[in-house]
Amino acid sequence: MKTLRNQKNSQLLNRKKQDPEKFIFTGTQPSGAVDIQLFRYNREQCIESKNLQPAQIERFEGNGFHYWLNVYGISDPAPIVSVCKKQGIHNLVIQDILDVNQRPKFQVFENFCFLTIKSTVPSNSDLMIEQISFVFGKNFLLSFQEKKADYFEHLRYRLRESKGILRERGSDYLLYTLLEAILDNYFKTLQQIDNEVEKLNFVDVKTDLSPLALEQIEQNKKSVLFIKKAILPIKEFTLIAEREENEYIEKRHLKYFLEIQDLCLTLLDNCDIILSTLESKTNLFFSVQGHRMNQVMKTLTIVATVFIPLTFIAGVYGMNFAHMPELQWKYGYAAVWLIMLLILAGMILYLRRKKWF
Repeated sequence: MKTLRNQKNSQLLNRKKQDPEKFIFTGTQPSGAVDIQLFRYNREQCIESKNLQPAQIERFEGNGFHYWLNVYGISDPAPIVSVCKKQGIHNLVIQDILDVNQRPKFQVFENFCFLTIKSTVPSNSDLMIEQISFVFGKNFLLSFQEKKADYFEHLRYRLRESKGILRERGSDYLLYTLLEAILDNYFKTLQQIDNEVEKLNFVDVKTDLSPLALEQIEQNKKSVLFIKKAILPIKEFTLIAEREENEYIEKRHLKYFLEIQDLCLTLLDNCDIILSTLESKTNLFFSVQGHRMNQVMKTLTIVATVFIPLTFIAGVYGMNFAHMPELQWKYGYAAVWLIMLLILAGMILYLRRKKWF
């Protein structure tokens, strides 16, 4: 996982708008054409409509059906505004849907609830982040995905084939299944990061302690911290659902949101474990680097210590004084070499006994 692709370069939302009905998408890259899909379902039947235009969508009424409207792509504000206006969605919520810099949050309004969160898309290269927003009421749920992804496909299959109890339950249960799928992506992303962390082995002396390894550790830290920050609001939402009565969340479904809460706690524990491992890897990196530097310094010290007396002898007999009797001695050269070799051997034996090497 190379980098965490986020919204650092996103444009800031201009809140000094002259026209309050003008809505702005704060992302930097277009997310493609808007693709709208609608499921109209109950226990007996499920009607799926694809590639809808905003003009084809009517206000969802209580006629014995539940509605799930999923919108791919939010870079073009006009269709998003049109869809939301028909369902009576407040202007503040519309702007929050379009603001990818928006902090994940949960709000209760008169006729609906609003939840916006961040989701990861597991990848072998960059950690892709997208914003997903949910608006849900008694019989409808609107989901707005920043990018087109297929991690809700298993839920579409359940609706089409009437698998499980999804078609028998309301929008709050559908929200639970969507959140469960998003958390599953977090688990996969953390597992991928954990696998990369396990590959970092600084104990092996043959391992190249490249600064790129330290850079990878820091990037993984940023990714895990981002995930941890994104999970906390989901946990807060489940705590609110548990603590306060909400007319859009049935009491019989509360146990499912408590399961989401448990998944969030597990993810947070996994984040803490990975962060602790990354911190240990960082300390190990510098410890191994320091140890190798000490080994180099020890080797240089040994070489310098051994050659200091030899250099002294060579320096003495390298002086150009006229009266040096050893210079005229027939065996002077051989004697100096013998003395130097004996000193060298003695120094090596002494350092070996001291266990310097």
